[in-house]
Amino acid sequence: MDIRKYAEVILKIGINLQKDQILFVRAPIETKELVEEITDIAFDLGAYDVYIKWNDEITNKIRLKKASEKALQEVPSWEVTALKELLDKKAAFLTILGGDPDIYKDVPPQKIGVAAKARNIAMKEFSRRLMSNEASWCVAAYPTEAWAKKVLGKDGTKEKLLELILKASRINGNPVNNWKNHISKLQKITDFLNQMQFDYLHYEGPGTDLKVGLPENHIWISGAQDNADGVSFVPNIPTEEIFTAPHREKINGILKNSLPLVYSGNIIDKFELEFKDGKVINFKVEVGEEILKTILETDEGAKYLGEVALVSVDSPIYQMKKIFYNTLFDENAASHFAFGRAYTSCIKGGEKLNEEELKNAGLNISITHVDFMVGNENMKVTGYKDGEKVIIMENGRWVI
Repeated sequence: MDIRKYAEVILKIGINLQKDQILFVRAPIETKELVEEITDIAFDLGAYDVYIKWNDEITNKIRLKKASEKALQEVPSWEVTALKELLDKKAAFLTILGGDPDIYKDVPPQKIGVAAKARNIAMKEFSRRLMSNEASWCVAAYPTEAWAKKVLGKDGTKEKLLELILKASRINGNPVNNWKNHISKLQKITDFLNQMQFDYLHYEGPGTDLKVGLPENHIWISGAQDNADGVSFVPNIPTEEIFTAPHREKINGILKNSLPLVYSGNIIDKFELEFKDGKVINFKVEVGEEILKTILETDEGAKYLGEVALVSVDSPIYQMKKIFYNTLFDENAASHFAFGRAYTSCIKGGEKLNEEELKNAGLNISITHVDFMVGNENMKVTGYKDGEKVIIMENGRWVI
């Protein structure tokens, strides 16, 4: 059964669940079919226990619309404490995405921003520890009828969208072997980029002319990563990216998005950003201006970039020529950046540095991290090292 194979990849490749380990799952209630398979397989793999936190976007929407801003600013301390306790117990964290991409379109952006900022602040320490790979974590997805119609039109069904998700996630033949081969190919390119240690990258494409400085001793990461105990895991199913952290203050030029950004159920599209010394100093937006403004005003670090990721347009997701209205898939269709927080693992010894030391090393500090897509078939990326240049991508494809 394909759903079971998918669940096996999520647990064996994504989480790489260990014997006697706790698995913590966050998932929309509409994805219960997949969560049931995951729970069953997790215990077969020797899980100590499986904890599930269900989400319901309808009641979340009602709360956002009707609760006061004061209430939205409060995050229960027990929720924060529970996650920290799970981290201390070396649990693995799995997030299943799904739902309706348009669910929050009629919720005031101000209230979305208030709630998101409050949660980001409350979860700051947990997020820092998780993004430092203190524990294994993975994000995957499962279709819903509303999502299917958004992606495929009025005739779209959950079953048809599931076919695309499984294809994007390499669930065919022997999926576990598929993933091992895929990770190996990404790692070869990653090793080359880490060996080169480029001073900066130059992005060129329609509406884009951007130079992106890279910090000293930066580390490119792809596919699989290691947690603090040396256990390999894959944070995203699917994944096509190779990423690192840019230098916070060495980004200059113009950057244009190539795919819509979905944020809290709102679409942001056709936007152009102008950077000077790393900071967004100007922007133009045709769709979702107020939402983009909310993101950039989260904190000072939200106006800077924390991630630079390269993805070939040969990605099976890009080749589908579909917009998924879901960052997990759309970011793996195209090269992208992220506003906000950098991953500490993207610089040598970064996990051991405090915030001030990370900032001095060139990494961005923020309570948010929001990916947006910029890659397309006309994009060129060139790496520069000591005045010499190496073309990394041409027409959106790897040439190294």
